[in-house]
Amino acid sequence: MAEDKNGGEINYLKEAFHWQYNKIVLAGAVAFAAVSVSALPLLLGAGLELIYLSTIPNNSRFQRLIRSRKYEQEKAERQKSLSALFYELPAEMRARYANLDNICKGIRANYTRLTSTSQMFVDQMEDKLEGLSQSYIRLLNSAFHHREYLRATNPDVIKKECAQLQKDLDSDPPKVQEINRKRIEILGKRVEKYEKVKENCEVIDAQCAAIEDVLQLIRDQSVTMHDPQQISDHLDNLVKDVEQTEETVREVESIFDISPLASPEFETGSVTRNRVRG
Repeated sequence: MAEDKNGGEINYLKEAFHWQYNKIVLAGAVAFAAVSVSALPLLLGAGLELIYLSTIPNNSRFQRLIRSRKYEQEKAERQKSLSALFYELPAEMRARYANLDNICKGIRANYTRLTSTSQMFVDQMEDKLEGLSQSYIRLLNSAFHHREYLRATNPDVIKKECAQLQKDLDSDPPKVQEINRKRIEILGKRVEKYEKVKENCEVIDAQCAAIEDVLQLIRDQSVTMHDPQQISDHLDNLVKDVEQTEETVREVESIFDISPLASPEFETGSVTRNRVRG
């Protein structure tokens, strides 16, 4: 069942009513009634509108057209969101994405050499490459915001302040003790947050490196492609790993409010490195 961008089913009746040409016809009926000073055009228009609304929303061609338009709108919104994430990145991360994009272009070019019997893999591969490119931007953006947070936070200063509060606690007046116990608890949570964000950053870095490595391997294999199904399986496994990593990143970000991932969909996958290159 087709869904609109808010996650609900498409209301074809509503779409038919708001259809541009339907509004033009309705406006014409109202204008003609005003000019002729007669209610007849309105009655005829209302009758035609009832017939229109009872048939067109159930028309399969109309429904396909609406679904196609919805898909294009959602795709444009998704691209706009990804562009915003991309332009937040520093130059070296943008260059890194450009390199990955070139790798994907190389894979696509090699796939065009497939025989007609193997062309079924082309569309599957294109969807997976596009999804991985989008995930890569989201992960790079998360890595950037994680690093900004880590650079702005000094856990040693927090620990030192916490230790000092703990040391002076017994000599503080009762009211001050109550306040400082809460401060100690808050400072402890800040240290915990720092360590979790640091760990999360390493997971993101590792998954970004894994995406690069696997796509480079696929490009190399696609040069002398004998088994497109094997390459498709590589992509399937990478997509699953990336989805798992994005889910883990989103969970941590939702807890600590560190630059949430922009687009929707995603668990800690296989990671092959501990640092982001570049």
